[in-house]
Amino acid sequence: MTEPQHPSRPTPLGASAASGTHHREPEVAAESCQCVNLAVYAPGLTEVDVVFTTSDFPRDAAPTVADLHRVELPGFNHGVHHGTLTGLDNGSLYAFIPRDQDLEPTGPVVGGLLDPCGDAVETREGIHWSTRVERSFDWGGVTAPDTALRDTIIYEAHVIGQTKLHPEIPEHLRGTYAGLAHPVMIAYLQRLGITAVELLPVHHHADESHLSELGLENYWGYNTLSFFSPHPSYATVDAQRRGPQAVADEFKGMVRLLHEAGIEVILDVVYNHTAEEGPTGPTYSWRGLGERAYYRHVDDSPDSDYLDTTGCGNTLNFADATVVRMALDSLRRWVEEFGVDGFRFDLAVSLGRDAHHHFTPQHPFLVAVTSDPVLSQVKLISEPWDVSVGGWQTGRFPPGFRDWNDHFRDTVRDFWVTSRAALDHGDRPSPLGGLADVLSGSQGLFAPSGRSALSSVNYVTAHDGFTLRDLVSYNHKHNEANGEDNRDGTENNRSYNHGAEGPTDETHVEQSRQRTMRNVMVTLLMSLGVPMITAGDELGRSQSGNNNAYCQNNELSWTDWPRLLENPAAQTMHALTRRMIRLRRAFLADQPYTYPSRDSGHMMWFNADGEPMTQQEWESPSVRVLQQLIGIPGGRTSGLVIFNGGLDADVVRVPGSKPGAENLLGDLAGGELVLALSTHGERDRVGSTVGAGDVLAIPGYSISIYALSQ
Repeated sequence: MTEPQHPSRPTPLGASAASGTHHREPEVAAESCQCVNLAVYAPGLTEVDVVFTTSDFPRDAAPTVADLHRVELPGFNHGVHHGTLTGLDNGSLYAFIPRDQDLEPTGPVVGGLLDPCGDAVETREGIHWSTRVERSFDWGGVTAPDTALRDTIIYEAHVIGQTKLHPEIPEHLRGTYAGLAHPVMIAYLQRLGITAVELLPVHHHADESHLSELGLENYWGYNTLSFFSPHPSYATVDAQRRGPQAVADEFKGMVRLLHEAGIEVILDVVYNHTAEEGPTGPTYSWRGLGERAYYRHVDDSPDSDYLDTTGCGNTLNFADATVVRMALDSLRRWVEEFGVDGFRFDLAVSLGRDAHHHFTPQHPFLVAVTSDPVLSQVKLISEPWDVSVGGWQTGRFPPGFRDWNDHFRDTVRDFWVTSRAALDHGDRPSPLGGLADVLSGSQGLFAPSGRSALSSVNYVTAHDGFTLRDLVSYNHKHNEANGEDNRDGTENNRSYNHGAEGPTDETHVEQSRQRTMRNVMVTLLMSLGVPMITAGDELGRSQSGNNNAYCQNNELSWTDWPRLLENPAAQTMHALTRRMIRLRRAFLADQPYTYPSRDSGHMMWFNADGEPMTQQEWESPSVRVLQQLIGIPGGRTSGLVIFNGGLDADVVRVPGSKPGAENLLGDLAGGELVLALSTHGERDRVGSTVGAGDVLAIPGYSISIYALSQ
């Protein structure tokens, strides 16, 4: 294999067309050969070679030394080794090795290092290889939905778990990218009212060593092996057999079909650590190329330990400019080539820590993402914490980011779940002040960073923790299946089993659980901000009390469609969720476009007597009724929401007959306030109307929503 004489360059990282290839001399490369520039950030190595196969190497074989070409990367600039070569075409396998490393003449090739910016990874007989993939794709004229934030309803789902047990999806498509885009699943998401699916990590990932020893796997995928390619086992068997090109095309086909249905695709991405685990973990790429640059260390001394802010053994060093460039290149690839609509950044505080390991909203990576002409146009969501000192930063990310709002999660759980436990046991429940705060978008939390309520991604459950069903069914976690003697997973669940641990035949316990679930879901969907529903919560999906099912790629984690779709309680929960999403959409459509980012809407708060809430009432746990009147300046009422957080029915007077409210209830725009939804479940009340000063009997532990009749 002749080495081209073209000048190589240190950027872009990875494999790209060599400069000046259209002027190459005939003896340098045959007409069918592509001259490639290869660049790798390897500051820990003095000299680097690349070993590679030709693109026609058999797909069912593992390369031996005799199958490989070996070429030196002679260029070196600021830690980047680079060179040009021919023969490294789409489908070729390649890896980097130190110049002074000899390869064993027989047996499988070991010791090669993956390209951190390679197109994809192939595994042959347990050995990982980087490979090149054709990046073009026929999108058929389909464009991204570009849904406005205020209209966005996020649905957090796992590619496998969402369809693995769905009886109406062909068996060979279940648990795959293609299955997620099957017409049956798309129709389900559309009917529910979902505008964006947020997928748990789809980057190519590996299983941790301790899980392999237990016979388990990393189901969630938070253990990245390649930041540039989709995980192959989420593709159909046929695509896996045909290789990374087919896997990438299947992923893109999923995005195209979801976009065609008006549904965006957001990826949960893990740039905070890699699959190499701690210092004694496996070496796939980054550690062998230069662990002092790629990973954070306690200090600059040569023998300093890793600084782990992730709890996963290592932390990528975002104080290094080339590590930042690697992440930015990856993000752009997923937007420009895979067509995704946004990202949720796992443990995002680790991405914003400076050279002294302190978080700053002005970190170069955060500035680069929010100012990039491509990335600034998609949805950017932070998980605003990590596990180190100064790790909690909710509300402090810069404009352009939306934060997972754990304050919302804890407040809603406290009011509806742990307060129910307190009331049942004669203890003091959570007061109303916190509930009103999160209903209005946690604005005090986000205002200091110059952001509005639309920067709050509201959620009560997520992949990590109890499902909504388990939140009301278990007092304690039950993670025995994870093989860690139930030591893993958080103890701070803010859950309540309502009188029985786990499944029960006691009717009153089940009814109480269902009521609490409905209250939580409605509160989530009526609060200002961007709501996120965990897949299956709209049906009451359970994980049998496991609050850390990261290693459970089985029925414990998969949505049990056959059972849930036939369950009357699941159907009721689904209907309520769908109805609430429709109410939310109708309400927002009636607001000025700037709502709620400016003071274009108005909320007023009243007690059970229809009088404005006092500070004492906000703070008193004995006050359990709150009326939320929503209107628009100028005298138009959009809705009335009555919360009864007490166990018993209460008499409530509709506000409007007292000073301060008549300007809102005085003009109903030719309609009436009609009961549109009640979490109590009494259907006979739905459709009843109210006016200013009316006296109502509101059932205990319920939410009643009165909307403007058109």
